[in-house]
Amino acid sequence: MVVTGILGSYVAGLVLDWRWLAVTCSVPPTAMLLFMCFMPETPRFLLSRGKRREAEEALHFLRGPEAPVEWECAQIEGTTREQLSDLKDPGIYKPLLVGVLMMLFQQLTGINAIMFYAETIFEDAHFKKSDVASVIVAAFQVTFTALAALVMDRAGRKVLLILSGVAMAASTAVFGVYFRLCGPNPSNSSDFNPPLVSDGPQTDLSWLALTSMGVFITGFALGWGPTPWLVMSEIFPTPVRGLASSVCVLTNWSAAFVVTKTFQDLTVRDPCAGTFWLFSAFCALNIVFTIFCVPETKGKTLEEIQARFKGTA
Repeated sequence: MVVTGILGSYVAGLVLDWRWLAVTCSVPPTAMLLFMCFMPETPRFLLSRGKRREAEEALHFLRGPEAPVEWECAQIEGTTREQLSDLKDPGIYKPLLVGVLMMLFQQLTGINAIMFYAETIFEDAHFKKSDVASVIVAAFQVTFTALAALVMDRAGRKVLLILSGVAMAASTAVFGVYFRLCGPNPSNSSDFNPPLVSDGPQTDLSWLALTSMGVFITGFALGWGPTPWLVMSEIFPTPVRGLASSVCVLTNWSAAFVVTKTFQDLTVRDPCAGTFWLFSAFCALNIVFTIFCVPETKGKTLEEIQARFKGTA
């Protein structure tokens, strides 16, 4: 749904100016805010505050009037301790570390930088309407994210992560080659601020940029886009799932901010080529991390996953 929303906003941007686009994009969150007023508080939170009757009412709202809410409340009450107090337990700190690193590595692939410069790359590839670039990229994301959802339970999480890492490492490495060949030669001036690409005969290599773009987006959408979020929901013990997931989400968006904020500075120091090679190195590191650290959760229960982290499997 996230990538579908991104695609919708990009399509709207083709026909709306930025002011009306901002107004249009404010409609879904406004509607969500209004509908949330009618949503009950979560049963787990209510039980943690000793409000059992309100928790049962919330469960009836969510499950239906005939649902066995007393039994479910009893189950929840046994696992309402949402704290990371026992970090010595490998069943807690190991999945937390894996989840945090997966979110960090997801952003270090450079996905936001690639998306940010997509339109510039498409302009250099002589697209008549460069504003369709973001729509094409978003369509790639939607298509291959949907494909990942279909094959994830068949292929397995680790296989998709590894294939995704290989595709992204190769494509960002080629991106670096492209920008090295097409970028201007830096001068001796300390305040030299080169453009992303230069005009001239090198633009014959624009197909290389387009191919790299397609491979990168495809690879990300098939693996490192959706899979870390799925794995995060599968590896945490129930008592700490809420807090541990929050830590992972915080890591993800903090890393996204840092990568986006520093990308321009990096490209000024080494006009794009070195930056994309750095992203390629991180993608290669993702592969190693996946092979040795990420558990395969396909078809496994939480107990089996926990046994793997504790070394008792």
